[in-house]
Amino acid sequence: MNILHVSGARSWGGNEQQLMYLIDELPKYGVNQFFYCYNDSPLFEKLQNKPVEIINSEYLKPFSSRYRKFLAKIVKDKKIDIIHLHTSDAVTGYVLADIIYKLNTPTIYARKSIRRRDSYLSQLKYNYKNIHKITCISEYVRYHFSKILTEKNRNKLVIVRNGVNLSEKDIKAPYELREKMNIPDSKLLVGNIANHTKAKDLATLVRSIHHLVYKLKMTDFHLVQIGEFTKRTEEHRKLVNDLNVNSYITFMGFTEKASRFLPQFDVFMMTSEREGGPSSVIESLYYKTPVISTKVGIVDEIIENGKNGFSSEVSDYETLAKSILKMNENPELREIFAEKSHKVFMENFTAERLGKDTFEVYKSLM
Repeated sequence: MNILHVSGARSWGGNEQQLMYLIDELPKYGVNQFFYCYNDSPLFEKLQNKPVEIINSEYLKPFSSRYRKFLAKIVKDKKIDIIHLHTSDAVTGYVLADIIYKLNTPTIYARKSIRRRDSYLSQLKYNYKNIHKITCISEYVRYHFSKILTEKNRNKLVIVRNGVNLSEKDIKAPYELREKMNIPDSKLLVGNIANHTKAKDLATLVRSIHHLVYKLKMTDFHLVQIGEFTKRTEEHRKLVNDLNVNSYITFMGFTEKASRFLPQFDVFMMTSEREGGPSSVIESLYYKTPVISTKVGIVDEIIENGKNGFSSEVSDYETLAKSILKMNENPELREIFAEKSHKVFMENFTAERLGKDTFEVYKSLM
C-alpha cells in the first residue's frame, strides 16, 4: 500500500508532532510512505530520519499550475494508492489537481482543528466529491466541521484520535525549570505550552493570573509559558506589564520537544478559545500532570470537571483562577486527578492506537 502524505505546514506545532507519531506507526502494517513538503519547512528537517521517502520542493502556491503538475506527477510516478492530506492548503492543491488531471486516487483529509468561519470557497473544497474520508481528532471537531458539509458528505467523517509515542516519554528534559528559574519548591509550578497565536488566547491566561493574585490573594506560585513567539508576543508582554503580574509569569519561547517539561509542572493549564486536540493536554494525562483547561477540542471528552481535572468556558479567567487555587489548597486532589486521567490516556491515546485506527481507514478505501 503506497500512501502519499501531503502537508503545506511551514511551522511546527502539535499537529506536526502527531504526524511524526503516525509515520512511525504505519510501517507496522506494511504501509509504504511518501511525503510531499516544502524545502524550508520544519517538516523537511524532521522527516530526514523517518520511514518515508521525502519528495520536496520550494514553496508552491497550492492553486498554481506548478503545484498541480507536481502533485499529479508524484501520484503517477510513485503509483500512489491513497493520498492523505494534512493541511487546508493541501486540500486546495489536491482538489484543483484532481479536477484537471483526474488523479483517480482515494483521498483522505485529516481535520485537526476548527475555525471561526470558513469561506464559501472553503466549503466547496471540503465538500469535494473525491475526498472520500475525513478524519477528525475529536467529537468536538467533527461536530463543528460537520456544519459546513452537506448531509451526504457528513457520512465521510470518522474519528481518529491523537496519540503519543510512549517510547519517547522516557527522554528527560535538558534541565529543571525550578533550578534554572530559581522557583522554590514551596511554590506551585503552573505550566502552559502554546505558540503565541490567536487561537491559544494567552490574554485569558494572563488575566487568570491577575485574578489569582489580586482577587484571590494567592501568590505562592509561578507560571512558565512555553511556545513560539509571534507578532502577538508583544501584546502579551504589554498585558503582563499593565496588570502588574511580571513576577509571576515567565515566557520561555519555543523549546524543542516542550512536552518533556510536563512532568515538572504541578498543574498544566490551557486557555485556548479554539483547539482540535490539543496534544499538550493529552500528554499531560500520560505524565500524570493535573489539567485545568477551557472546554475546547477534546477536553470535554477526556476531562470530567471536578472528577479528573477542571474545565471552564472559553475566556472565563475567573473560574480558571479559582481552579488553580483549589489545586494548590488540595495536593491530594491533584493526585486523584492524575491517576484517573492517566487511565483515560492509556485506554485511548497511544500512538499505537493512532496508527491502527488510521490504517483501518486506509483499508476501508482500498
